[in-house]
Amino acid sequence: MQPTRRHALTAATALLAAPLLPRALWAQAATPPSTDPRLTPRQEGSPTAKNKVEEWFSFTCPHCAAFAKDVYPDVKAKLIDTGKLLYVFREFPRDKLDLMAAEVARSLPESRYEPFMMALFATQQHWAFNQESDPKEELAKMAALAGMSRTQFDQATSDQTLQQALLDGRTEAEQKYNVDSTPTFIVNGKSHSGEMTYDRFAALVMA
Repeated sequence: MQPTRRHALTAATALLAAPLLPRALWAQAATPPSTDPRLTPRQEGSPTAKNKVEEWFSFTCPHCAAFAKDVYPDVKAKLIDTGKLLYVFREFPRDKLDLMAAEVARSLPESRYEPFMMALFATQQHWAFNQESDPKEELAKMAALAGMSRTQFDQATSDQTLQQALLDGRTEAEQKYNVDSTPTFIVNGKSHSGEMTYDRFAALVMA
């Protein structure tokens, strides 16, 4: 039987609204080994760049998508590719759909992380907020376009070790930088939240 629009909307709402694990349970799973290639830094730019930015983002955050589409291309061209900035991507999962997207992105080869992330942001309204479809199935389609089989997708989105690592990252952001919204940018050690223009971003980096 084909899913109805009501069923699809219900599935999307449930995924977006579903809370993450209670914080008291986050630390109960074993910390993943540091040698796990899925947990190596996802970053762009020279490691020896004078400036460093960590962006804490959520895949279903419209403000993060707007920054990725409208501002990040200039950041990459003018600051990252010119050797002035090391840019580190840090996931801040807000709900179960965010968490699944992060698991998929981290399970792809490292070279595909940034292109996949940008593809998700560019099509966010289609895969995350389309009331005519199941967001998990739409995410699986996006993963397939990035070269991930359905079996690999199912494994990635049910991996408790990877989930715990991503939740640990969120806890780090909350405790170390007081991150409580996305996007939040840690610019040379100082926290700045919310959308911003390229000019403001560049001014913060080069201050």
